[in-house]
Amino acid sequence: MDFDLSDDAKTLREAARKFLAAEAGPAIARRAMEGDAPHDAALWAKVVEQGWPAARVPEAFGGLGLGADEACVLAEEVGRSLAPVPLLSTMAVIEALLLAGTEAQKAQWLPKLASGEAIGCLAWSEGAKSPAQMPDARLDDGRLTGAKSPVADGRSATVAVVTVASPDGPAMALVPLEAPGVTVAPAETLDLVRRAATLTFAGAAAEPLGMAGDWVTLSERLAVLHAWEALGTAAAAMEMTLAYAKERQAFGLRIGRYQAVKHKLADMYIKGELARAHAMHGCWAWGSDAPELAQAAAAARVASLDALRFTAEESVQLHGGIGFTWEHDCQLYYRRARQIAGALGSRAHWADRLVRALELRNRAAA
Repeated sequence: MDFDLSDDAKTLREAARKFLAAEAGPAIARRAMEGDAPHDAALWAKVVEQGWPAARVPEAFGGLGLGADEACVLAEEVGRSLAPVPLLSTMAVIEALLLAGTEAQKAQWLPKLASGEAIGCLAWSEGAKSPAQMPDARLDDGRLTGAKSPVADGRSATVAVVTVASPDGPAMALVPLEAPGVTVAPAETLDLVRRAATLTFAGAAAEPLGMAGDWVTLSERLAVLHAWEALGTAAAAMEMTLAYAKERQAFGLRIGRYQAVKHKLADMYIKGELARAHAMHGCWAWGSDAPELAQAAAAARVASLDALRFTAEESVQLHGGIGFTWEHDCQLYYRRARQIAGALGSRAHWADRLVRALELRNRAAA
């Protein structure tokens, strides 16, 4: 059993990191934060040219037909660069279609999503509810009613996967956002780079997407994807903090020479490596359709949130007084950490799923 990334995925990661180092980063994120556009359209066009939205789309639908490895490294590099583009939201819709879409739905939407003609978003959040709770939104006779907020990249999207109530639990619906009966309004969140929206549906035309159980599987796959995004964000915050500790002087010494600072930086690294191990397991389980996916995804989600939260918070602390200012980039990583923490349900929700997955595994082995 090999949990390492494929050679193709490693090559893609190097290329993506080089590209985003030149085209994205904190300066571009800050420009997006201080503007009002839902995403950086120029950067998104370049991302589409790179073929990244097409990564998971099968060749029959105009894509590259790549695996979970490649999707994960793209998520990591987007997280590292804070790129203000709706790539991960679009990948979420693509994954939903691959998992549960009919052939007609795939033929209609996958080519558009792969080419950048369409942008996707995932609309599941209804305030404080967890992904496992029954949503208020409903799909009756092809008409969708309800509201979702906040929806990451909702202002950019042209099609959404929306969770709806069903007799068997939360299910999914596919809805074009440019159709009558859909209202898109800005929603304020802590993350000022990845814009969010409130989507309101008043009898909008929509189609069912798969069965209720498909939402559970999709959330597990996306938990792995967001874990890799968190890894990239945490790594960038740690590298910025390490560089600062090597330069900043206090009492005649660089602060990186003080034991307390060394310990904090070491803790950042250890938590990041632990999270990476879980993320690698999750990537393998996703790509292999392994029965361990429920356990691996939950563990990856919990470990990555722990690593990112600790790193983002300690980055602010180790930067001292400047770390709390608007002018410094610490806030970008802290804000993104809070956004990722709420993107697919809380840490407590996923910790509970991890415990239940371990209980099922132990019961089966008994």
